[in-house]
Amino acid sequence: MGPGPSSHAPAPRGPRLENALLLVPPLRWPRRPDRRPPGACHNLLNEPLAWDTNLSIRYRADAVVTCDPAFSVHRPGVVEVERGRISWVGSAADAPPTSGPEHRLAGLLMPGLVNVHCHSPMTLFRGAAEDVPLAVFLRELLWPRESRLERDDVYWGMTLACAELLRAGVTTTCEMYMQEEAILAAVLDAGTRCLLTPGVLEMPSWPRFPSWRRRLADVLAFRAEHAAAHERVEVGVAAHSAYALPLEGVTAVARAAQEVGALFHIHVAETRDEAQELERQHGKTVPALLADQGCFDGRVLAAHCVWLSDADLQLFAEHDVAVAHCPQSNAKLGAGIARLTDMLRLRLRVGLGTDGPASNNDLDLWEEMRLTPLLARLKTGEAQALPAPEAVRLATSGGAAALGRDDIGTLEPGRLADMVLVRLDDPAFVPLVEPRDVCSHLLWSASSRLISDVWVAGQQVVANGECLTVDRERAQREVQLRAVRLAG
Repeated sequence: MGPGPSSHAPAPRGPRLENALLLVPPLRWPRRPDRRPPGACHNLLNEPLAWDTNLSIRYRADAVVTCDPAFSVHRPGVVEVERGRISWVGSAADAPPTSGPEHRLAGLLMPGLVNVHCHSPMTLFRGAAEDVPLAVFLRELLWPRESRLERDDVYWGMTLACAELLRAGVTTTCEMYMQEEAILAAVLDAGTRCLLTPGVLEMPSWPRFPSWRRRLADVLAFRAEHAAAHERVEVGVAAHSAYALPLEGVTAVARAAQEVGALFHIHVAETRDEAQELERQHGKTVPALLADQGCFDGRVLAAHCVWLSDADLQLFAEHDVAVAHCPQSNAKLGAGIARLTDMLRLRLRVGLGTDGPASNNDLDLWEEMRLTPLLARLKTGEAQALPAPEAVRLATSGGAAALGRDDIGTLEPGRLADMVLVRLDDPAFVPLVEPRDVCSHLLWSASSRLISDVWVAGQQVVANGECLTVDRERAQREVQLRAVRLAG
């Protein structure tokens, strides 16, 4: 269920690209200052961002890993960006003439990572629940603190998370949480991309939390207001789970999502016995119950999916249910190892998620990318399970596919220019002997500590390892103070 501050030190040398802060005039975000807490950080310089979308820029890198279907790697490579989208990509030798500025990047350029399941504002609860199973984690430790959350708490928790995510190369997240107005404000201020799925659940012990019917109405109203209002934010709908919401409620949320064409996001089979009573009552597994209720008839993202039977997997394949695979959180909570290779064999759409910073405890998707093939090989006993290109795809194009997005996840013409620059001047990339070594080293020996620069839709948001759009020190102070209050 979540993540924590990443250990990205600034690059040890000077700026890694020429005129780093002049690459693109900054972007002007739509703002709702009335819905932000006092002193909320709009960006590092506390001034509006503006962006000339007509500017065409060429980036020439030592290597370009596209994560396209052929997993093309160009050494050296060029990516051309215009109006926030990629207009051309290929080898430097084949690049067409350009009249725009060209910037030489020292390193490897790849797509921004896509985190398909997280509760990022839980930076407020990092370390709050250690060495306990999921049921204890939720009912005794997490939910009591969440019941005291204020909107400003969520804003600062999400703001700190955005800095952590961007520094780790994550440009898109799929968020399931509450206080969605605060999450939206933080995302817009930080310049990240987000598929925001406000959660519906039934919490009688939370005096300020509405019934699931009222909560669903509020979520749908929020979506109606914001669904088409922000270029970098898509709004879906989430039902927490079949154990935190009655079956009638889960069905209502799923049908509401279908009616408006939104993503339906839900936790499924995270632990072996989480919905034992419901399954005993109906004589069916939760996936079978949800399928019977029509919950899988729309665009669906199911998180965790550790304990799926053969029949459950077949239902997912028949209904094209996407899976958010969260290996690190599942391992930390002792929940189990999902049947990833079986899912991929059935051609399920699978992406990687960190879950929340309270159960992971960080938001570093690179760690998930490396752990995923390790656990797949451990579970199957096959050393060839999930080769490096497939593992990297799960964190990029696989995540995009799981979210139903064909505009992110690869460096291809027409896609949004969400890009990450990885340093190559490190022992992790030595030696390079075979063509496959670039991808192998990227997965097995590199890490997010080598990420120096990040762009979202062509707008630079990280330079030399530091987030440009978030006052990180302020966010850390705010989260520290609020976490202590919530713990009391």
